[in-house]
Amino acid sequence: MATTTTPVGQDQGPKQTSSAVLFDLSNPPVIEGFSPASRMKDEGFKEKFIRKTKENPFVPLGCLGTTGALTYGLIAFKQGKTRQSQLLMRARIFAQGFTVVAIIVGVAATALKHK
Repeated sequence: MATTTTPVGQDQGPKQTSSAVLFDLSNPPVIEGFSPASRMKDEGFKEKFIRKTKENPFVPLGCLGTTGALTYGLIAFKQGKTRQSQLLMRARIFAQGFTVVAIIVGVAATALKHK
């Protein structure tokens, strides 16, 4: 049997040394068909709250309903009005459900609006 060996230090093909840099880390990558959106201006809490409320007005409404029912229900519980307190706790759960549904509908509407 004959075996072929290559001497140490010799490669079987021409050695390619690339001095070109594959990626320039100082610049963002260029992606075909993609253009980055301009950065939105920095907005404060008030501006963001107003914008989000205009986009989906039912979420703050549900939050206010939940807070109102909880507060009034706790006051009624402290005064010993158990029946009224129980009804207000059920109203709170209804208001929380309304808020969750409003959030889900808002997210779905936002997702479909961009298409």
